Parts: sequence; structure tokens; C-alpha cells
Amino acid sequence: MAPASTTHVDETFLGGKLLIATPAIGDPRFDRSVILICDHTPEGAMGIIVNKPADGLLLPDLFEQLEVEGSHPAPDRAVLSGGPVDKDRGFVLHTRDYANDEATLPVTDRIGLTATKDVLEAMASASPPQRSLLALGYSGWGAGQLDVELVANAWLVCDMDEDLVFDTDDADKWPRALELLGISPQHLSALSGHA
Repeated sequence: MAPASTTHVDETFLGGKLLIATPAIGDPRFDRSVILICDHTPEGAMGIIVNKPADGLLLPDLFEQLEVEGSHPAPDRAVLSGGPVDKDRGFVLHTRDYANDEATLPVTDRIGLTATKDVLEAMASASPPQRSLLALGYSGWGAGQLDVELVANAWLVCDMDEDLVFDTDDADKWPRALELLGISPQHLSALSGHA
């Protein structure tokens, strides 16, 4: 397996990886963000921020607004802000024990991404995906844009950690992701601004 790197990477390298924002990100929308890259091709990349709760919005409230029918109540968890693109659209990251053959994008061998209402109904059913999270919006990059940001040290890259994505408290995901790379948040902050 290739080591984590902040240098130029092959276009196919980042699908299923985590991006960890560094102090060099320069965009407050992504400050201390952890993003699961769902798709990365020569045309661009898209991912979901997995650690930024949407202001005061919980799954049961959203399910009620969307009139999602189900035999079980939605888990009492925060809806996340997945990124600045398409912020009115929901994207569900989930284990692949749920899949819609026509709508689920495989992210890893265990994780998929679905953006149709049927995944919400599955989340409120007697047989929900083992793990899931719902985000409004996504993060997107045009062709080559993410590579430029990596070369500028705006992001660190690490392997996806399912427990981090689904089970860690949102406020703890950024420092925990850094720890996966053996970096303390204090050390990273101390290095910002130095060549």
C-alpha cells in the first residue's frame, strides 16, 4: 500500500481515501475538515465532509420535513454539511449491506454513496444499513484542481478508517485523522507558515 503523501498523486489514488485539511487550506469552509473522497477521475473529484454538522439539523427533523416513511424512527444524529456544492441535496454514506444497483456509487469495498430517497427509507426501516451518515451538499474539484491543492500542502491524505467516519464524535474526527498519520494537531499548527 502506498504511504500517505502530500505530493502529486495518480488520478485514481484518492478514491476511498480521507483528505485532512491543514492550516494551509486558506478557505474557512474547509477549516479542520475531514473529507471522504468518493470519486476521483481525470475530470475531477468529489467527496463528503464527514465532520461538520449542519446548523441544528438532526436526522429525525429532516426525515419529517422530507416525509420519509419508515417502521423505525431515524437515529437521533446530526445531519452533516458535506460541502459547498449542491447544499440542498442529501448524500448518504453507508455500509454496502444496503445498495441500489442504479444509484449507489461504490466508494470502497465496504462503503457506498447513495443520493436517492430510498436510502433514507432504508435508514428508517427494520433493516437499516449497519452504518450510515447523511450530509447535505458535497465538496467538488475540477480537473487537476485537487492535485494543485495537494502540492500546496492544503491537504494530507490517509487511508479511510470506517470507525472514524461513522462512530467518532464530529469534533474529534480531525485530530483523530491526524493521529492516523502520526501527527498531533499542535505539531501541525506549529508548522503552519514555515517552509
